[in-house]
Amino acid sequence: MDPFSGEGELLNITTAFHTHAYQAVLDFDTSALSPENKSTAQILKYRAQIALGESSQVISSLKSAKDAPSRSLLALAQQDTSAASSLAESDPEDPAVQICAGTVLAAAGDYSTAIDLLTKHQGSLEAVALLVQIHLLQNRTDLAVKEVQTAKRWAQDSLLINLAESWTNLREGGTEKYQSAFYVYEELASTPGTTSPTALVGQAVAELHLGRTEEAEAALQHAVASENADVQAIANSIVLASVVGKKSEIVQGLIEQLREKDREHAFLKDLEEKSQAFDVAASKYSAKAAA
Repeated sequence: MDPFSGEGELLNITTAFHTHAYQAVLDFDTSALSPENKSTAQILKYRAQIALGESSQVISSLKSAKDAPSRSLLALAQQDTSAASSLAESDPEDPAVQICAGTVLAAAGDYSTAIDLLTKHQGSLEAVALLVQIHLLQNRTDLAVKEVQTAKRWAQDSLLINLAESWTNLREGGTEKYQSAFYVYEELASTPGTTSPTALVGQAVAELHLGRTEEAEAALQHAVASENADVQAIANSIVLASVVGKKSEIVQGLIEQLREKDREHAFLKDLEEKSQAFDVAASKYSAKAAA
């Protein structure tokens, strides 16, 4: 069974992790867990620390560890592609290695190695979810949908599979699929224990696709104002502000807010590339006009 699937006594901590309620993961009391589940919960806590930007603490805690799960956590904390590749060769059957090393490899753009590692899983919902994300990054929506449909045969009511299907529904498009994704995120955003900026952003994106801009704005404002607001809430607020035609100074203010939190964010890189392309195109027309 997938150790991170959220079955039994791990349900609450895995649900919190998969909805990005990372502080709830760190606050989870593991004292009553069985030894095996306590180990799994500790891995989730380390991953939550990494997600919250506390990688140095994880590195300090695990720097002397020799077991494969700990080494994979170190690779994740350090974004060490070389270590991840080595673990993918030496311990490909370990669930923690599959997820942690697979995440590092996917982030580095080594999709083929990540996919090869993740497809070795034995009923891992997290591996399925990560495979779906990689296929979507590759613009292979067909493979992502196939992965979801296969997993639904044995994990129909899983939160992770519902989320993965929401990702593919938003990519495939159409009112029915947008609405289906909205229902998933709305439930997460409105349920105590699973409310998080990520859930609110997902709800807002679905609302925006459905043409409900006011509702999308309300969800994003809630996400940005929350204590654990993340950069995705700000990035999507920029998109929405542009779509509804807000004043340029408001849009620029949001861009600066995003830049302060994450200067390397993909949205900012894409914006800069498009801005440069526009300037190049505009200069050609200007030269012709001057002539």
